[in-house]
Amino acid sequence: MQQLRSWYQGPLASFDTETTGVDVERDRIVSAALVLQSGPGGAANVRSWLANPGVPIPEQARAVHGISDDHVRANGRPPRAVAVEVALALAEQSRAGVPLVVMNAPYDLTLLDRELRRHGAGSLTEVLGGAELLVLDPRVLDKQLDRYRKGRRTLTDLCAHYGVPLLGAHDAAADALAAMELVRAVAARHSQRLGGMSPAELHLRQAMWHAAQARGLERWFERAGTPERVDTAWPMRPARCRCGERLEPGHACELAA
Repeated sequence: MQQLRSWYQGPLASFDTETTGVDVERDRIVSAALVLQSGPGGAANVRSWLANPGVPIPEQARAVHGISDDHVRANGRPPRAVAVEVALALAEQSRAGVPLVVMNAPYDLTLLDRELRRHGAGSLTEVLGGAELLVLDPRVLDKQLDRYRKGRRTLTDLCAHYGVPLLGAHDAAADALAAMELVRAVAARHSQRLGGMSPAELHLRQAMWHAAQARGLERWFERAGTPERVDTAWPMRPARCRCGERLEPGHACELAA
């Protein structure tokens, strides 16, 4: 009898962005990629986008991803079109039941949501049209499964720890592919703890794990004498308006541009 494959041995999608900065509320998408793979070692099907964000790309961001203002002006597409296409591509994978890998999901998914809102396309939830993303975040998984290991947990650090190749770091497609292979490696190493969970169950657990991790980090900051709030929301931070309240239907304020 053929043995059933675990989710990490099957089809996965992976999403990543390169941006104008690290502030999800105000920075913009410069490039994005969605990588699809049917199984470990399979051919990667890559879909990429380049946006003209409509604002100058800071030197610090250009130094990371190498994308210049001249390049996006000559080759980039309108940011609204890019954001909508990306969201629809994610929805397509969700409806097909394919889990979505997003390294540090609250960054990329929140930024995509804000881009959609900024350009009048609605929220990410609205554009998904009822499709529910099943997100796998290697950063959250590794912090939960190997919580006492010292050292940083960036994509580069995690790939080195798990022996995953990262070729062309800070290119959206390269980072997305590496994050996908990283999730497979993390799950394979911890198969006794993860292999029996469905992606849907794992999605829910990651939300709880991330919240606990965030509260633990806040306590560390307090002990260090540098109190700092760490957002507990995962995989996306709720939108808030200028008054600080969540943007719910009927709320009178608007999201800051």
